[in-house]
Amino acid sequence: MPDPTQLGASLYVPATHHALAEIAAGIRLGSVRSLIVCTEDSVSAQHLPGAMDNLAGALRHVETRPDRLVFVRARNLQVLRAILEMPGADRLAGFVLPKITAENIDDYLKPLHGHPHRVMPTLETRETFVESEMYDFLRLIEHPSRRDRIFSMRIGGNDLLALLRMRRPKGRTIYETPLGHIIARLATIFIPQGFSLSAPVFEHMDDPKTLSLEIEQDLNHGLVGKTAIHPNQIPLIEQHYRVCERDLNAAVQILASDAPGVFRLDQSMCEPATHRPWAQAVLLAARHFGSVKRTN
Repeated sequence: MPDPTQLGASLYVPATHHALAEIAAGIRLGSVRSLIVCTEDSVSAQHLPGAMDNLAGALRHVETRPDRLVFVRARNLQVLRAILEMPGADRLAGFVLPKITAENIDDYLKPLHGHPHRVMPTLETRETFVESEMYDFLRLIEHPSRRDRIFSMRIGGNDLLALLRMRRPKGRTIYETPLGHIIARLATIFIPQGFSLSAPVFEHMDDPKTLSLEIEQDLNHGLVGKTAIHPNQIPLIEQHYRVCERDLNAAVQILASDAPGVFRLDQSMCEPATHRPWAQAVLLAARHFGSVKRTN
């Protein structure tokens, strides 16, 4: 069973892309861990029919393997239903659901009855700014019939900034905007209840320094995976997901069956009772991305 950690850098590809079939088949960009074919914001209304035809042709060629997950971001409920009827839709790992709230999530889940697909709801509406709304949504999705369908939750950074009449400024991470405390709040609401959250897209392709800073902050907020809008972003993103050998060694010792209740390692206190979830996350990351020596 795939786990959200393996999403890594999720590459968004518009459904209008001229090489979509080759990308879906793994002939192009075959090393991408998770691919999200977008039929929503990246496709204008007048180009939607062509995008759907392009997607229908590509679905038959989707490469299915455990270390490569292919999702489609459905533009709306009607598009979701149409995709489910396409030959090859069963090859998809699932769907990214846009602008999901407590009011519409069941509308999206109902057509999936009888299908194996998992979903990644995106938090990107006005309700995301309201703490009580997020707790209401949490209570709703905690029901097993919904929880079992949800693979991970996504944070729609650009849509949330649009609601604030803002665009991400160059040279600043998302955490230096009003969304910083919103992301922190979402992390504290959903992650303790067993839901993973993926990080918003970094839309500037000429600022790897700020992207690196943002990924570090993503990790410090407990986020898993990050949307990429260009293949060149993928190595940089996933480089940060590699585990340093010091953390890997600590995780192994914390999870050891004979670990003492508390011990010192590298001048830090290790307490298995409280550090076990962190250690388990470190081992998952190491399994998917490997480890690296770090001097700092």
